Amino acid sequence: MIGYITIGVNDLAKAKAFYSELLADLGAKVTIEMDRIVFFGSSMDQPMLAVCVPYNGDAPNPGNGNMFAITGGSKQNVDELYHKAIELGASCDGEPGQRIPDMFYGAYVRDPDGNKMAFYVFG
Repeated sequence: MIGYITIGVNDLAKAKAFYSELLADLGAKVTIEMDRIVFFGSSMDQPMLAVCVPYNGDAPNPGNGNMFAITGGSKQNVDELYHKAIELGASCDGEPGQRIPDMFYGAYVRDPDGNKMAFYVFG
């Protein structure tokens, strides 16, 4: 159902480096790159994440209640993604842990621009 999501960033080169490194182990790479936007994904027919400098030139503003989630596939991968994001400059917004017993394990960070993301696994 989701084709791609776009988040605003202040520094496109910095965001490209952050997400390239963070998502590489998941098989994601730059799929499209233009002057103010970069898309990451495993292929053009799978959901993608895009980072962009806002078209109107105003500062990007992370929304209150807005978040995107990246499946980790396992608790170990969730932990690894969380720690990698922190090492790359993200800030903690909820350490890895079981959120719903026997159902949802997740971790939360904010990227260097303040965009909130979750790493998760169901089951």
